[in-house]
Amino acid sequence: DPRNAFQTDEELDALLPEEGYEIVAAPASYVPIRTPARKLMATPAPQVEGFQIPEQAKVDLPAVELGGVGALPFLKEADVQAFGRLLEKVDEDDLSTTERKEREVLELVLRIKNGTQPQRKAAMRAMTERARELGADAIFGQVLPLLMSAQMEDHERHVLVKVVGRALQRLGAAARGHVHRILVAVEPLLIDTDRYARAEGHEIVSSLSKAVGLAAMVAALRPDVDHSDEYVRNTTAHALAVVATALGIGAVLPFVRAVARSTRAWQARQTGARAVRHIAELARSGVLPHLRALVDSVAAQLGDENQIVRTAAALALAALAEAAAPYGIESFDTVLRPLWMGVRQHRGRGLAAFLKAVGFIIPLMDPEHQAHYAREVVPVLVREFDSADDAMRAVVLRVLRQCIGAAGVPVSLVRDDVLPAFARAFWVRRVALDVRQRVLVLDATAELAAKAGAASVIELLIPLLKDAAAPLRSMAAAAVARVLDELGGLDIHGRLEELLIDATLFAFQEQAGDARSVLDALAAAVTALGPRARPYLQQIASALLWRLNNAQPPVRQQAADLVARVAPAMAACDETEMLSRVSIVLFEYLGEEYPDVLGSILSALRAVVASVGIAEMQPPVGDLLPRLTPILKNRHEKVQEACIHLVGCIADRAPEQVPAREWMRCCFSLLDLLRAHKKAVRRAAVSTFGFIARAIGPQDVLATLLNNLKVQERQNRVCTTVAIAIVAESCAPFTVLPALMNEYRVPELNVQNGVLKSLAFLFEYIGSMARDYVGAVTPLLEDALVDRDLVHRQQAASAIRHLALSVAGRGCEPPILHLLNFLWPNVFETSPHSICAVLEAIESCRVCLGAGPILLYCLQGLFHPARKVREVYWRIYNMMYLGAQPALVAFYPRFQDQAENNYCRYELDYVL
Repeated sequence: DPRNAFQTDEELDALLPEEGYEIVAAPASYVPIRTPARKLMATPAPQVEGFQIPEQAKVDLPAVELGGVGALPFLKEADVQAFGRLLEKVDEDDLSTTERKEREVLELVLRIKNGTQPQRKAAMRAMTERARELGADAIFGQVLPLLMSAQMEDHERHVLVKVVGRALQRLGAAARGHVHRILVAVEPLLIDTDRYARAEGHEIVSSLSKAVGLAAMVAALRPDVDHSDEYVRNTTAHALAVVATALGIGAVLPFVRAVARSTRAWQARQTGARAVRHIAELARSGVLPHLRALVDSVAAQLGDENQIVRTAAALALAALAEAAAPYGIESFDTVLRPLWMGVRQHRGRGLAAFLKAVGFIIPLMDPEHQAHYAREVVPVLVREFDSADDAMRAVVLRVLRQCIGAAGVPVSLVRDDVLPAFARAFWVRRVALDVRQRVLVLDATAELAAKAGAASVIELLIPLLKDAAAPLRSMAAAAVARVLDELGGLDIHGRLEELLIDATLFAFQEQAGDARSVLDALAAAVTALGPRARPYLQQIASALLWRLNNAQPPVRQQAADLVARVAPAMAACDETEMLSRVSIVLFEYLGEEYPDVLGSILSALRAVVASVGIAEMQPPVGDLLPRLTPILKNRHEKVQEACIHLVGCIADRAPEQVPAREWMRCCFSLLDLLRAHKKAVRRAAVSTFGFIARAIGPQDVLATLLNNLKVQERQNRVCTTVAIAIVAESCAPFTVLPALMNEYRVPELNVQNGVLKSLAFLFEYIGSMARDYVGAVTPLLEDALVDRDLVHRQQAASAIRHLALSVAGRGCEPPILHLLNFLWPNVFETSPHSICAVLEAIESCRVCLGAGPILLYCLQGLFHPARKVREVYWRIYNMMYLGAQPALVAFYPRFQDQAENNYCRYELDYVL
């Protein structure tokens, strides 16, 4: 850069006078710092020519030529300091063995980190295969500093973690000298906020433990258990828990117990308690065999002189109780009294830990003791409702759920002492804005309703449904919906019914935005009341009709969604005329331009059709279906699914009320939807296509579908083959198979492949009915298996796969064995799709014929002199071994005893 260039002697002479100055020589040991990283980070000098539009800084770095892969396209600025040595041209003959290995590792890491996908795969394979040759020093010496770099991006750290994991698998015990360095680099991942990063860290520590053994891991972790830094102790506890899950809790337990009972420093005792807690969180029910020992290792810390240790011990016991539920109460007998004393003596975070432990131990007790401890704990919980600490409030809510759920807690205690204080402390606007606390409050409210009754809780929530704050209204509506869905409305009667409907309808009309919970509350209230909701339906219907005519799309969508939810309740109340009025209004809005609103309208129409029936439906389905056919071409997934379900409902209930020509139009539209991206849309299209084929008969539909097999577009042909199978399932296979087999005579590859694919789908769909047609299709499949075209044989193998599975146990072994004779020569195919289809067909033949015949086919090649032949036959044998190993025993060949080998196994030997 000319702005950062050094000043020449001529420029300095022009600036400074010649007299009075002397040029001093540089010291002999002076070496200027001109590393690439320093040049990149140099601060540019200010512009002197005036303002210029700044250009993006570009660093011209030479591409690094890597042997066998080619030049890497780029080096980032942050990479220059780590990979700067690769920019230097050196003669490899002048390098020592260690330097050469380090340079090779650096090149491989650069390919893995910055290379393209093929470069990354090749470099990763080379690194894995040559790990022992390169050595642990060279690999970890280059990878671990990069892994700890703060400038490393997430995807780069991910690939480097994979490098470490694969290197550990190959190096094994050779990595023992680098255990501590690897842990320092990987332990921060164990407490990362990203769960994928935590999973990667867990995998690396687990692989390291299995590679180097328990002694090396303990030796590496021991210095950090009483470290002065809280962060180091936390990561050490996490690492110790991972080691325990990898090598077995029983193996690590003595070390954990010694750390937890350490008398040297309270930091070690805290780390031990944390390790027990994390072991419980990772192993879950796996702690049960070691539960008593784990509890005993932290029991003494409940009375420790340091409150941090007491808190850690209580949290460890809470995690152990949660993991062991509903077993293991006898293991906690020794800690019940210290925990209860801690609840009485502590305040703040210490009290939260002890409360949490008691709360998770209570569900493990028998009902009598549950009731006793719950009654004792509830006053403490009510006192802490007013705590300002969010962590304490979260613990109180979780413990409250455990205590209220206890069998012996009296209902009067909940109604009189808990509910009023709970509503006053937690049903406030501040809680409604806190997402985490909101979920806990809703769970606790549902538990209180289950104990005290739905009416008692809903009576407290009704005023909140009319609150001025929208978040609190939404939260109250979510609670009402959950309580009514879980408990019903049998205890809601009289004035409370009126207040509930009035409050939910008010909240529904006052909602802003997409407040789904309010809609759920109103729908749950109408459904829970059942026939008792009839006096209020007119008011609800008026609100619905008004909102369906609203100018805002979200309002119209919510109204349509509510119609879909309350239509069954309206039909149960004999309000058919009201539903007809609503359906006419919905029919008029089928020209809706917003796809989300249109999808909701179609779902509402389907609910009305299912509720009132086809006979009383207004408008008639003969007028409704022609309006739906153009909507099937809509590309929006919600509209597609709702429209297909509505068409299928009509085709299933009243196919005779619609002309056959209209049904054919629907068939052509559904054919395109068989390739939809969303699986629910494809499944709906499959079922609806079957209803329509059953309604109008298979002949017209089948003729059109067989013509579609001749088109060039592959996706269209695949959808056609699926449709043919659906028609066969709906209208019986004998209506389709003759025409389908006749179409195979057409000397066109696409048509024949389409027929074979149709047969595969057909046998998959019709199941055991295929036993009546296996003899008819055998000559066709035989011809396809000897065709020269690879795809032809692949499709035939797929058809045999489904055919063999469909007729297994139906007495169709001879034709399947005949087809197996033609299938077996294809085992040496090299195309991935083809060999997978052939092997799957052989596995299906094994299900139909049994493992014995396949084993006899397989024995001839297991010891063949050609390696490629042996590989295929052993692959088939391994598949059989996994699928039917006991069935193979009777078919193993007999070998005569020899002088040095005895192959016979007598019954007495294996009985004993």
